[in-house]
Amino acid sequence: MGNSGAGKTTSLQHLDPASTLLIQAEKKDLPFRPKGWTQFSQENTSGSVYVGADYQKIIKAMSAAVKAGKKVIVVDDSNYLVMRDEFSRVNVTGYKKFTEMALGFLGLIDFAKSLPEHIVVIFIAHTQTNSEGQISIKTTGKMLDEKVVVEGLFTTVLMCVTREKKHYFETATNGQTPAKTPIGMFESELIENDLKNVTTKINSYYGV
Repeated sequence: MGNSGAGKTTSLQHLDPASTLLIQAEKKDLPFRPKGWTQFSQENTSGSVYVGADYQKIIKAMSAAVKAGKKVIVVDDSNYLVMRDEFSRVNVTGYKKFTEMALGFLGLIDFAKSLPEHIVVIFIAHTQTNSEGQISIKTTGKMLDEKVVVEGLFTTVLMCVTREKKHYFETATNGQTPAKTPIGMFESELIENDLKNVTTKINSYYGV
């Protein structure tokens, strides 16, 4: 998680596209030379980039990717999934739509958790800051903000920060962020902005 420009998508550059599925809720160019990052579809599961914001179609793409031997799935940017869902319901009134929006997003997280343990699923998200300076994952509506602590659904939460024009991950909270990692997974509270290294550490930590 992090602000725009903090290095969230940049952290993908060392991942192997042959074993990675990148799900883009909003189509955008990658901030590095995209060698090998080709379009993924049900017909071309050797590809590595799927563009779409429909939860059920994303779940099907995830399932196809796992069957094709993918090891890492990245959802970028997960905030836009909720945003697109909200925009599609702009003419719908009543509180029910917010419940359905929350359930759609939570259902995707639940599906990701149901995948085989050797699959690392990464949700990338923008942040928001409240009046007290506390930082959290950006959502839409009060259902996810007040009823669900999204970061609490994950064991590993990394905060993207920039120091002297270089991107890093924070592995522990500074009192204002929900950054957290399992005890002993990382030796430092500030690590390189590299998701390949992170996935290696996660698999090693859990003996996968």
